[in-house]
Amino acid sequence: MDRGVSIIDATIAPAADGWRLDRALADAVPTLSRERLKVLINAGAVSQGERLVRDPAKRAAAGDRFAVAVPNPTPAHNEAQDIPLVVAFEDEHLIVVDKPAGLVVHPAAGNLDGTLVNALLHHCHGSLSGIGGVARPGIVHRIDKDTSGLIVAAKTDRAHEGLARQFHDHSIDRRYRAITGGVPRPPEGTVDAPLARSPANRKKIAIQAHGKRAVTHYRTIQPLRDAALVECRLETGRTHQVRVHMASIGHALLGDPVYGRTKGVQKALLETLGFRRQALHAAHLGFIHPIRGDALAFESAMPADMQELFTELHV
Repeated sequence: MDRGVSIIDATIAPAADGWRLDRALADAVPTLSRERLKVLINAGAVSQGERLVRDPAKRAAAGDRFAVAVPNPTPAHNEAQDIPLVVAFEDEHLIVVDKPAGLVVHPAAGNLDGTLVNALLHHCHGSLSGIGGVARPGIVHRIDKDTSGLIVAAKTDRAHEGLARQFHDHSIDRRYRAITGGVPRPPEGTVDAPLARSPANRKKIAIQAHGKRAVTHYRTIQPLRDAALVECRLETGRTHQVRVHMASIGHALLGDPVYGRTKGVQKALLETLGFRRQALHAAHLGFIHPIRGDALAFESAMPADMQELFTELHV
């Protein structure tokens, strides 16, 4: 069934004179990425007057006018669900959410609904212009189900491309707050250790020579009673990176059911408080707005459960 198209009129800016057509149109149409426009040009969806233009490498001239026929996005296959969200920032291009612990980011086996994606499909209904032609939020990074804190998602193809590039370049400023077992010595440092799936347990990540480079910079914010509040700044963003790296230096996160072994008084305290997750919170997120070009930075206070644990451990 024909889902229809939307026509976008684009005029080549003076600064784009002589550029490849796909690049010049990406400059003129802020919601579409260059790769998406290349696909549309090759598909015969771009016209100049009465003539179809099918060469993405054609040189554009300042003042040239084009019509881009963009197929209306197909509905996402995931169900939109009315799940409450704490929104730290939102505009027509992207959204930053302060995710609670317990909320899975992306649907997968075992968690097909009730996820952040399901919540965003409901919250952003009507404002998703399509990632690769599908009306879905563009998730460019994830945080674990039981980690709380800030996460950004794109609403448009162009924003998705721009954010993905920053994550690939490791230029995103991500800082986590963690409560570790024991006080790190030295109080600050860097863990540079490659990570990959554990061959012994595919659900775990392990330090392995053949893995992807992973770098975590940590500093102790506050020594606690046989514990510490630590800031971890990610230079890279690998699965379970903070959890594995801190455990590797003998300071696993309190409450971590996979990489930590909380025992004795601390175990009793976690049970008394009902604290049943790793003590990890994505507290700071900074990046360049992929469309406007200005710097954005967001802070999230420690959630109530981590704050209660911090208070109980305070010397």
